[in-house]
Amino acid sequence: MFKLCHSKAGKKLTRAEQKELRPAQILDAAFTEFVKNGYAATRVEDIAKHVGVTKGTIYVYFETKEILFEATIRHASTSFADIVKSEDTRTGTASEKIRSLLGALYDHLDQDRQNREILKLIIAEGQKFPDIVARHEQCVFQPLIDRIIELIKEGAAAGELKSDYIAFPELVIAPLMTLTVLRIIFEEAMDIDIKGYRAAHLDLLLNGLLARKTGEG
Repeated sequence: MFKLCHSKAGKKLTRAEQKELRPAQILDAAFTEFVKNGYAATRVEDIAKHVGVTKGTIYVYFETKEILFEATIRHASTSFADIVKSEDTRTGTASEKIRSLLGALYDHLDQDRQNREILKLIIAEGQKFPDIVARHEQCVFQPLIDRIIELIKEGAAAGELKSDYIAFPELVIAPLMTLTVLRIIFEEAMDIDIKGYRAAHLDLLLNGLLARKTGEG
């Protein structure tokens, strides 16, 4: 159950403190239910039961189930902008920065099951909620795509990388997203060497991106 009545120090929370925590508690419970049952089969009363409140209390904070679903997606998502920002201070060549950025993405998606579950929800419910998908793409993925374009342009200007791929930045992360989708589909049943897959991805990508010097075959 998600009901929280005490602080980490064991001090009983005041009514005002409990009220302040309530929206996050509701969204955490909603995430669990939406992932387990999907949008259509999730009942607001089951979310309320997790939190330890009435169904009416849920609607005080979120007017409709659809609004609750959209808020849940936002609440549980981690924007790739956070990873991009953490990598902004990296020095070195453009290809070294791309390698580092992709390494951070692999670590993030491998260790954070919640982000895979969010993607599973987006895939499963996207046709019903195109606006949610569009906002998720803009807020979560676009910062990453923008950074990849910047790095390819930087490498091309330095004569290190081909400029051809500026028009197709999604190709840089395509194998990573494929692996993520496969893990969503097969979960623990999929036996794959993620470390080896990651190394192969970087090898293929960077060898394709590197500009060849005159005379090289």
